[in-house]
Amino acid sequence: MRTLCASTLIGEFFVIGFAGLVAMKDPDLSVGTVWTVSGIAMVLSVLLCGVITRPGGVALGWALQVALIASGFVVPTMFFLGAIFAALWWASVHYGRKIDEAKARFAAQAEASAPDLA
Repeated sequence: MRTLCASTLIGEFFVIGFAGLVAMKDPDLSVGTVWTVSGIAMVLSVLLCGVITRPGGVALGWALQVALIASGFVVPTMFFLGAIFAALWWASVHYGRKIDEAKARFAAQAEASAPDLA
C-alpha cells in the first residue's frame, strides 16, 4: 500500500505546485498567501509518504484529497484534478491493501512449505 499511496502523493506534490503557479495570476490573492497555502500542502503531501502506514495516515491522506478538491474554488481546474486524485487515492488504498494481504499469504505459504533445516 505504501508504494501506491506514495506515488499518488508525489503526483499531487507537482499538481499542487502547478496550481500555485496558476493561482498567482489571480489579482485578488497575494503571492505570499498562495505560496504559503501551496507550500504547506506540498510539504504535507511529501510528509504523508512517510507516515501512510501509521495510524491516521490514510485519514490525513483523505483530508488532503478534500483540500485538493476544495482548491477548485480558487483554481477551477482543481475540481477535476482533485476528483481524479481522490479516485487515485482510493485505488491506491484499496488495491494496496489487497496487495499487502496477498504478499502476507504468499509469505506464509512459502514459510509453511519450506523444509526445516534445523
